[in-house]
Amino acid sequence: MKQDMTEQEIIAAVNEVFQEDFEIERERLLPEMNIFEDLELDSLDIVDLVVAMQKKFKVRVRDDERIKSIRTLGDVYQFVLMLKNEGVTPAAQHWKE
Repeated sequence: MKQDMTEQEIIAAVNEVFQEDFEIERERLLPEMNIFEDLELDSLDIVDLVVAMQKKFKVRVRDDERIKSIRTLGDVYQFVLMLKNEGVTPAAQHWKE
């Protein structure tokens, strides 16, 4: 993840994932929207979301326990911001193929 991304750039990038991968209209992408109830994602979609976020931000998040507490779009924003603030390095450096 680029460490110089601003909060607004991160939010825009997360929204882009929801628009492109799940075909959710931009108007519905509000921080308070519940991922399951309001945006209608299911457990299989969450797997796809994790993969898409890993690709978009070039980080590994699959094993991060904090993912389990994400319920709203705002939670997704905060999670990605936390990763940025923690200085998470690109996923390629973590994965052993």
